[in-house]
Amino acid sequence: MAERLSASSAEESPEPQPSRSRRRYKATNMAFEEMVEMVSILRREDYDGKKGPYTRPNMRKDKIMSSVVTALEHKFGTKRAKEQLRKRWSDLKTREPEQY
Repeated sequence: MAERLSASSAEESPEPQPSRSRRRYKATNMAFEEMVEMVSILRREDYDGKKGPYTRPNMRKDKIMSSVVTALEHKFGTKRAKEQLRKRWSDLKTREPEQY
């Protein structure tokens, strides 16, 4: 009887499997060279849209950020999430203008 109870409870509550649809990357500190590369790409591509009105600005920003992610991965070997890079860019502009 005890064997049946332990077997049935194991079947009822399997360990939850992590979703593979959305990968999470550990937010580690950025090297200064990495930050400089990110800023140069975002400035060159006019990420903030200062050079003119653009159609579909959010789509454009997403495409630029994707290219930043791949460029940083190729150059430095660390994969960063877009959200992490967006937050870092925002922090640079507002909190750390001397580094920007």
